[in-house]
Amino acid sequence: MARGQINRVIGALFGLIFIEANAGALPSSAGIPLRVLAIGAFLVLLVALRRGHLSTQTTHAPQQGFGRRYWAVVVIEAVAGLTGIVLINGLLQAPLATLPWIAFVVGLHFFGLAAVWRMSALVWLGAAMSACGVAGLALAAWGSSAVIIAAVAGVAPGALLLGSAAA
Repeated sequence: MARGQINRVIGALFGLIFIEANAGALPSSAGIPLRVLAIGAFLVLLVALRRGHLSTQTTHAPQQGFGRRYWAVVVIEAVAGLTGIVLINGLLQAPLATLPWIAFVVGLHFFGLAAVWRMSALVWLGAAMSACGVAGLALAAWGSSAVIIAAVAGVAPGALLLGSAAA
């Protein structure tokens, strides 16, 4: 697979994971169709990439591969994510804020990737995912239900990732 294809598969896979992990919090009438649609979208993307129906030489193909700068972004993301999770669950005792924190940190990591790969399109994805995370954090702080938080900070970022992988 070409680098652009690998990046799209990775993004789509994480989008699928976000949706599959969080659609279960929704009522079955919404959660099950969302899970099925996410699987279908992922499979359609894989087939389209395999058959060459999606160009990999667009703004979505990074200028650089998975070198040191990429791994630095990933390490910073992991440290920030884990540190936040520990603080949220330990010190703050606010487990409903964990998912929004993850969405926020994943969104921020796209700003780093946009710089590393010189792909300005990733800034939009990073901004949208970070906004979902911030909205989810606000909802958690206001005592919203796990269903609303899962939709805003889990399903929506998953859809953003799947959509951006296909765009």
